Amino acid sequence: MVNLLRRSRASSSRAGPRRIPASATRAGPPSRSLSGRGKLRRFLIRRRRLLAGLAIAAAAGITVQALLPAGSATTASVAVAHDLPAGHLLTPQDLLLVRLPPEAVPPGALTEAEAVAGEVLAVPMLGGTVVSQTVLAGDGMLAGAPAGTAAVPLRPADPATAALLSPGVRVDVVVVPEEGFDGAGAPEILAAGVPVLWVTGGGNSGGPWPGAAAGEAQEQLVVVAAPGADAPGLAVASVRGQVYLVPSSR
Repeated sequence: MVNLLRRSRASSSRAGPRRIPASATRAGPPSRSLSGRGKLRRFLIRRRRLLAGLAIAAAAGITVQALLPAGSATTASVAVAHDLPAGHLLTPQDLLLVRLPPEAVPPGALTEAEAVAGEVLAVPMLGGTVVSQTVLAGDGMLAGAPAGTAAVPLRPADPATAALLSPGVRVDVVVVPEEGFDGAGAPEILAAGVPVLWVTGGGNSGGPWPGAAAGEAQEQLVVVAAPGADAPGLAVASVRGQVYLVPSSR
């Protein structure tokens, strides 16, 4: 029995180390194919900012929609598409239509862009602001004024001072009679604290008054809103003497 065990060990030692098939040691490159779940995960990581922005926009839209009453009606109004200065001649490219709830539409808002194109702004406007009759140069600038108020043009004796004025500024209208045999007369206040509606001519003007003749476009004029009692005297002020406009806090 002992001899049989010795022979078995001897034959095993002579057989040498056991060989492993080459096919078992050759490992191919790892597979680069991704499962559907892996592809989705990589897409979400790469597009996370875009997806987050879309989610925020969708949430904002849902919130606004939820705040509006079901079936709420809207009204079309004309608004300016971008910031515009006073005196700007409106073109179709400056205008757009916006839809607002009726309670958000300002009084006097205009609803047809074709009717607004060609008008002149009396005041500067920010983009998105609804256009109403009161922001256009013309009769609408007297909206809300007392009955009998008139738009009176004045020819100031000092154009440099007039160029510093702008719509809304209140001025005292002072006339200094022309010199006669007895010398110049005493200054007289014809109107106190009247608001400026428009300034024409000069480098800081809002352009010609709508409907003004071509020859008057370059002349320095200041249009004020004069009470009915003062309008006749202001209309002939330039005939009486030199007219000066003094900014007032009245």
